[in-house]
Amino acid sequence: MAQRCKEPVDGTTATTHVAYFMSDSAFIFPITPSSVMSEVAHEWSMNGRKNAFGQPTMVRQMQSEAGSAGALHGALSEGALATTFTSSQGLLLMIPNMYKIAGELLPCVMHIAARTVATEALSIFGDHTDVYAVRSTGFAFLCSATVQECIHMSAAAHAATLSSEVPFAHFFDGFRTSHEIQKIDFPSDADLLACMNFDDVRRFRGRSLCCERPLLRGTAQNPDVFMQASESNLATLARVPAAIDEALARVNKVFGTNYRTYEYYGHPEATDVIVAMGSGTEVAISTANFLNSRDANSRVGVVRVRLFRPFVSAAFVAALPKTVKRICVLDRGRDGQAAADPLHQDVLSALGLAAPGRVQVCVGGVYGLSSKDFNPDHVIAVYRNLASASPKNRFSVGIVDDVTHNSLDMGEHVDALPQGTKQCLLWGIGGDGTIGANKTAIKLIADHTELHAQGYFAYDANKAGGLTVSHLRFGPTRFEAPYLVNDSNYVACHNFSYVHRFNLLSSLRTGGTFVLNCPCRTVEELDTALPVRLRREIARRQAKFYVIDATKIAKDNGMGPFINMVLQAVFFYLSHVLDVNEAVALLKKSIQKMYARKGEEVVRKNVASVDASLDPKALLHIEYPADRWLALADEHVPRMGLLTVPERLQKFNAELYEPTLAYDGESIPVSRFPRGGETPTGTTQLGKRGIAESVPHWNHEKCVQCNQCSFVCPHAVIRSYQISEEEMKNAPAGFDTLKSRKPGYRFRINVSALDCTGCSVCVEQCPVKCLEMKPLESEFEMQKDAIRFVREMVAPKPELGDRKTPVGIASHTPLFEFPGACAGCGETPLVRLVTQMFGERMVIAAATGCNSIWGASFPNVPYTTNARGEGPAWHNSLFEDAAELGYGITCAYRQRRERLIGIVRSVVDDAGSVQGLSAELKALLVEWLAHVRDFEKTRELRDRMNPLIDAIPANADCRVLELREKHNRELIARTSFWILGGDGWAYDIGFGGLDHVIANNEDVNILVLDTEVYSNTGGQRSKSTPLGARAKYAVLGKDTGKKDLGRIAMTYETAYVASIAQGANQQQCMDALREAEAYQGPSIVIAYTPCMEHQMVRGMKESQKNQKLAVETGYWLLYRFNPDLIHEGKNPFTLDSKPPSKPPKEFLDTQGRFITLQREHPEQAHLLHEALTRSLATRFVRYQRLVQLYEPAAPAAAPATH
Repeated sequence: MAQRCKEPVDGTTATTHVAYFMSDSAFIFPITPSSVMSEVAHEWSMNGRKNAFGQPTMVRQMQSEAGSAGALHGALSEGALATTFTSSQGLLLMIPNMYKIAGELLPCVMHIAARTVATEALSIFGDHTDVYAVRSTGFAFLCSATVQECIHMSAAAHAATLSSEVPFAHFFDGFRTSHEIQKIDFPSDADLLACMNFDDVRRFRGRSLCCERPLLRGTAQNPDVFMQASESNLATLARVPAAIDEALARVNKVFGTNYRTYEYYGHPEATDVIVAMGSGTEVAISTANFLNSRDANSRVGVVRVRLFRPFVSAAFVAALPKTVKRICVLDRGRDGQAAADPLHQDVLSALGLAAPGRVQVCVGGVYGLSSKDFNPDHVIAVYRNLASASPKNRFSVGIVDDVTHNSLDMGEHVDALPQGTKQCLLWGIGGDGTIGANKTAIKLIADHTELHAQGYFAYDANKAGGLTVSHLRFGPTRFEAPYLVNDSNYVACHNFSYVHRFNLLSSLRTGGTFVLNCPCRTVEELDTALPVRLRREIARRQAKFYVIDATKIAKDNGMGPFINMVLQAVFFYLSHVLDVNEAVALLKKSIQKMYARKGEEVVRKNVASVDASLDPKALLHIEYPADRWLALADEHVPRMGLLTVPERLQKFNAELYEPTLAYDGESIPVSRFPRGGETPTGTTQLGKRGIAESVPHWNHEKCVQCNQCSFVCPHAVIRSYQISEEEMKNAPAGFDTLKSRKPGYRFRINVSALDCTGCSVCVEQCPVKCLEMKPLESEFEMQKDAIRFVREMVAPKPELGDRKTPVGIASHTPLFEFPGACAGCGETPLVRLVTQMFGERMVIAAATGCNSIWGASFPNVPYTTNARGEGPAWHNSLFEDAAELGYGITCAYRQRRERLIGIVRSVVDDAGSVQGLSAELKALLVEWLAHVRDFEKTRELRDRMNPLIDAIPANADCRVLELREKHNRELIARTSFWILGGDGWAYDIGFGGLDHVIANNEDVNILVLDTEVYSNTGGQRSKSTPLGARAKYAVLGKDTGKKDLGRIAMTYETAYVASIAQGANQQQCMDALREAEAYQGPSIVIAYTPCMEHQMVRGMKESQKNQKLAVETGYWLLYRFNPDLIHEGKNPFTLDSKPPSKPPKEFLDTQGRFITLQREHPEQAHLLHEALTRSLATRFVRYQRLVQLYEPAAPAAAPATH
């Protein structure tokens, strides 16, 4: 057999390699973690890569997964071999079409990176709940357990679907398999061609829709015939097992494998057997082999399920060893309402049908939900439970369930990996380049050694700034270990703030290597900087301890926050996986390849960083005092910078927030979690992450009290304070202030240093340069007392500023603070502003996307409350239905409030005969009825009414008693309803619902955070992406124009519509938001919000200035359309943008999304950017004409009299 090339790839790339080659077309839509498959397929198509039929596969992006499924259905009807890639909610949107495709016996393969279905919370991580949810659609389901199998099972699925004429879903574990990198045998085109049967292809194409042999599909049938027609497919479905057996036989012949639909591994005379599918089977198999080899009395095994649907009872039973007595079925998904979980149910049925009485015990359990780690220790616990006198059924493993008490206790810890396997753990922060560098390391090691390589990357849903942990393994013997590293030879901490937050060395083996990115150079400095726990662990584990100031080296070489190449060079130097000289040469070669598109200067800086990192003076081996460090006594050190925890958050902080923040969420028991996923607001104030390298320092002598810094801060960390003379008496030493413009007060700008991300937006915005960036450590030490003072001892003074101007709004406390958004984010300063304007009366329906991730990633909730406990209430449902969700909330509120209004009217009208109604309360109720739609007045009246309502006697009229009900009292002050989402939602997947809400008269406000790409899923194009911009799914530049959402909304002429850019015209921005809320009908405000996906040349610190330039060049327009003005006889349309004063090219040249196209495809860029320039000019003229169009007609002249 020919030697195949070995390549390090992840599961998505492996799958796409086959899917692309064996398909004519693919219809795509981004959803994590399947998006990579779509991105790779689209890029290959644009680059002209050929499929099995000698042409580039046609890859088309749709507006939603429902659209992808519909297009897939259409392509299949026309005889194309078509595919799609999806996960989770995306897969569920395809269900109607899946039933149709299966019913019409149209062969295809859907590739699924299996992911948790959102229930009480969203999770982007992996389990089988989405697959379970669609298992009854009529599709066949084939599962891959490893990256290598993603190649083989994909090929088998594509072959079997054609021979059986039944559609297939090929699935594998999201993240655990989809994003794990392994060194695998990569197939050639000839290999894949050998797996295909072209007679099956011809037969399928012969069923295509064709007017030369017309046929019809999709009739409507009546009860007399539907059942028979449906049952007629059963004979075809019965062919699936034989078809997949035949397809696997082809794969086995081509690749030298021995796949079967159900496979047994373990002791040949096993008594105790685990049944599972997916990556978890690899853990179970390796552990079973370990146990059997360690103990001669151990007789355990594993059955791997590949074919989930149809579940073939006879084949499953045939795979079991004849000696089996006890079976445990592990499900990666729970069906709490069923008698058993899905796979367990299948096994019970199979045993009852094909082997009644053969097995003594068959229990089931759940593991690995939402990528919960599943390791050999858990497998041992499962076998121990199975062998017990009374095995638990429907148990959970991997958690502590102290509510049902049905979780398994953990026992021994084992290392089941082959001898010689090296394991590495690297702690990074999202956006520092660590993950990208580690992927490069894996590729270099895999390509230039015989070592088997594996890489898995654990991170949260935040786009940047969150914790990342890279799990790397290398070894001379092939291994499958789809679980986290827990016995590491090498640990590196790339962010110094982590030494105070995480137990970094919990997995380090004795004598292992520990590398710390740290400015300290001596033991004395480390004694001061490192917590006792870490120093003691270093000594206890006899670690080889190294420090390097990677942050300084990167900065000195012009790399900013990107420390990846510095620490990658250190990794190669210390890990000895490759010869260091060879490794450095290869690393530099890879830098040239990776960064050539960004220019020679970027390449030079990266190479210089590598060289500087290997300077003997840069990387220091620390000879620490082991005995002294080992003897250090425990010390209780409060988490750095944590202020007094509000009483309402104390229990949440102790039981949930602190453990989760410390990366110890695995240990939290079930009983601590609230039912239904409800979470308190304002929890980000507990974080104090300290992730910035430098933070702004205020020079009071230069400040002009313009409040620009607080107006633009993306994280609400920099604020202005008005401090009374009385409050100043308690001010800490060195508390600089200046005389306020408000008589009797002192003025101060204060920075919450540990919550800052170091984006520098405030420094760029300051007109007098009274802010400068200084190192976090020194600035925090200097300001920590001031931070506590302004937060805990200086009262808010909203009366000192109005809510109508950028200066005045600073007096109103943000009810949104410290979100986990990217540094310099363009979305969050706008959301913060909205909460300053309306936060105490807001209810928000949020679309899934960036705003739901930085807005509600458990346990961090940036939405907070004022001193009275009032603040935004927030709800997220799905990506596609935010408009409908917000509409439903608004309608329900109006219905409930109208009932209250009816009760109050009845009480007021019958006041003379109503018992228990005081004259004072009656007067307030009358006033309330007169101002029932006024936000501020109803709040004032509520406060005046509350004591009187409390005094209502128990024997009062039942209508008066209704006022005492809490749920009614909460309706007295009017609520402001907002729908919040990005352009992917508003322009694409949610546009239908958005359009419906705009077309109706419900009083709801919509704020579109327009980043012009799908930001959270990685920068794929949306219909908002402009002509000529480069994005994922538009690698050659988008060749169609941007959808004009505002103009579409204005066609109804009954909705308030505005287009804003906070950094371009702050007053217009605030005016539009205020007018939108005041308008008694639907309102939509579309905001340009720069994103890191725009690749701004000078970084996100320019995000506010970038908005100004966008408007000056005519790239973005500012306008307002207010239908109320029509009734006043005024022009409802105001074009707030002036004619462009600069050419659009000046804006385009600030953004990598345009520049890289110019560099790599200059002719294409020229054509598209010229077209964009023309379209922008045309658009401005069109909007100028709208001003004229809406100008009220002059009154007719009076007739002349003679």
